[in-house]
Amino acid sequence: MNALYIICGLGFAALLTEIFSFRKALQGIILIGLVAAFIAAAMDWHTAKAYFNNMVLFDQGALSFTLLLIFITACWFWINRDYFEDQLHQTDRSGLILFSLSGGVMMSAYHNMAMLFLGIEVLSISLYVLAGSRKESLLSNESAFKYFIMGSFATGFLLMGIALVYGATGTFDISVLATKLGEGHVPEFVYPGILLILVGMLFKISAVPFHFWAPDVYDGAPVPITAYMATVVKTAAVAAFWRMFAIGLGTSKSTWIQPIEVVTVLTLVIPSVIAVYQTSLKRMMAWSSVGQIGYLLLAFISQPSGTALPVYYLLAYGMASLIAFAVVVEVEKADGSGAGVNGLFKRHTGFGVLLTLSLLSLAGIPPLAGFMAKYQVLVSAVQADHIGLTLVAVLSSLIGVFYYLRVIVLVFSNNAQQKDRLIVSPNRVVLLAILAALILMTGLLPDSLLSLLSVRF
Repeated sequence: MNALYIICGLGFAALLTEIFSFRKALQGIILIGLVAAFIAAAMDWHTAKAYFNNMVLFDQGALSFTLLLIFITACWFWINRDYFEDQLHQTDRSGLILFSLSGGVMMSAYHNMAMLFLGIEVLSISLYVLAGSRKESLLSNESAFKYFIMGSFATGFLLMGIALVYGATGTFDISVLATKLGEGHVPEFVYPGILLILVGMLFKISAVPFHFWAPDVYDGAPVPITAYMATVVKTAAVAAFWRMFAIGLGTSKSTWIQPIEVVTVLTLVIPSVIAVYQTSLKRMMAWSSVGQIGYLLLAFISQPSGTALPVYYLLAYGMASLIAFAVVVEVEKADGSGAGVNGLFKRHTGFGVLLTLSLLSLAGIPPLAGFMAKYQVLVSAVQADHIGLTLVAVLSSLIGVFYYLRVIVLVFSNNAQQKDRLIVSPNRVVLLAILAALILMTGLLPDSLLSLLSVRF
């Protein structure tokens, strides 16, 4: 809980910089504060503490996701420091990012459906503004509008579901809900309520067929915000989804596995096929981000109560995505468009290698973390006798290898139009290289991390 207090405090500090005139030190303060929040969350490891009359519960699962959220956000702030060079909006953007992170932490640790709703709204409202922060761009404005409309629909489904569940059980507490569902003495309309909650959450994680907002929103938003949405926001949404099913549905989880299997197949296949036809790296990454949810859903079906697989998968995916989007940012700054990376290796050897490594990890090529994450998911699915889903996942992964390798070929292309060399801050290259090293390390040594994260709700 101390981590949440620190993050909220950083958000208020960002808003007060105009009054106390410490704008130049703000980014340093935020990074130090996020490190402090990470340490505070780590110090609570192996404890389970409830707050606010059991509305929030920081157990091992919540702490795992909280640590991951803080780590990715700190990396994002460091990589995208140039995004905050606009002095006019620096404090606004910093504050909104931090408040959205606090909403993500609440989504990871809620034990009461009212707190789930509050966390989603705190996260979403900040992002509605950030998605449209490039006011001169019609695409950015369209992105914000679509995100607002689709987010409102998703929230409507979620609220209606919560209302029906509360009417049927008389509680917002997800542990009490699990107990009542296990006893079986609940009105029948509790099941439509759970279905609506399901739909609302599937919207938030952008699973097919509730994904249609994601590619356009990701494509239209400023690239740094797209990176944030594809990593931090997706992690928070998955954490909320996991918590509801691991705790809220209790022993009745098996009832909902079959509908989730259908969604999983659609999410594995459709985005992978569509990504093949994309010519923009940013839009291809958007469809890839949707497709990654299919593997997370497969992990959920295989281990409904475990947190190790999703956290490990999201860590591998998050680090690789941050590197890829950082490259898109630099190409966009140099060329006015992040659509093409032709001949990137010639323009900046380091960035060419880093982008290649990140795409290979996303494609699931050994010995990188992305491969080990997908391998662990597939092994778990086979052990749970989901052979058909495993074959679909393997097919989807092979399609993914094709479109990722196609981009890598362009990176090393000799036939690209001659362009100026990329001028990139050495600090940024060093941080991205550290992330690349972590991708390799977590791929080579997964067992220790997985055993540390092997906690069941």
